[in-house]
Amino acid sequence: MFEKEKTVDHLVDLVKINSPTGYTKNIIDFLESEIKDLAYQTERSPKGNLIVSVEGKDQTVTRALSAHVDTLGLMVRSINSDGTLSLTKLGGPLTPTLDGEYCEVITRTGKVYTGTILSKSPSIHVYKDASSKERDIDNLVVRLDERVEDKEDVEDLGILNGDIVAYDPKIQLTESGFIKSRFLDDKASVAILLSVLELLKVESITPATNLKFIFSTYEEVGHGAAWIPKDITELLAVDMGAIGLDLDCTEYDVSICAKDSSGPYDYELTSSLIELAKKDNLSFAVDIYPMYGSDASAALRGGANIKAALIGPGVANSHGMERTHVDALENTFKLIVQYIKNN
Repeated sequence: MFEKEKTVDHLVDLVKINSPTGYTKNIIDFLESEIKDLAYQTERSPKGNLIVSVEGKDQTVTRALSAHVDTLGLMVRSINSDGTLSLTKLGGPLTPTLDGEYCEVITRTGKVYTGTILSKSPSIHVYKDASSKERDIDNLVVRLDERVEDKEDVEDLGILNGDIVAYDPKIQLTESGFIKSRFLDDKASVAILLSVLELLKVESITPATNLKFIFSTYEEVGHGAAWIPKDITELLAVDMGAIGLDLDCTEYDVSICAKDSSGPYDYELTSSLIELAKKDNLSFAVDIYPMYGSDASAALRGGANIKAALIGPGVANSHGMERTHVDALENTFKLIVQYIKNN
């Protein structure tokens, strides 16, 4: 049922497409093409979310699953007098992990320039505070791989304030089944949902109810699924499971979140997901995430009259150099399939 290699291939393809929040058209185009090849009906919301409709046995009920294609990123805040670029954050990247990362600066005319994100004190042989200087956003700059010496040289390249800066995901797959990459939040879940859509077609599975798959584009800034179609009465957000401190989730589990910073998720729906996980002998954890929000919580804040729940594969080191395992992808996939098959 779960095709590990195909799901991992989907993930690799998705991770390689730059999609910082606010710059997601290319990945939505890619995803829409893949889904249309499976003969599904798709539509886009005005702000760019991709919605895929699947008919179910009970056509009086419409449930939804969401995952977000947007990632963390950066934007050019200003061009400095020495030809470096000051930055502002897109979403909440763990900025100390960005020092030394390779990046691409994407101009609004379509030109792409490579560079490196560096501390303003980048050399131990020159700066006394090279090892102690804070790596916050105000102390990081981009050094372009171009012969530029001042602001005018950079402007001559066509680079402007507000241009997107996308940094290298550095994806690696290990023989032991680990996946190391930035942006597993939430491209791992997008890959899983794409595999679920493939399964429904290949095995001619009719879901218990009508379904809408929502691939959202602004989750990292809090409003990815703030609007959802009115016929949806239940939304299952599929997003990364957090790991650390007193949390039970590991890189091998499907996480079932009982509560995050927006409050508790629907008690009955969360309970039914726990029972489905037990029935299928899945490796799962139930946790509370105090510094976390999802597409489901965005929909609730936006006024949606729905039941909402949150699950996802366990991902370590969130918003930094993330890591998960194929077992987490499989456990999440299997829980989603059980959810789809059951009322």
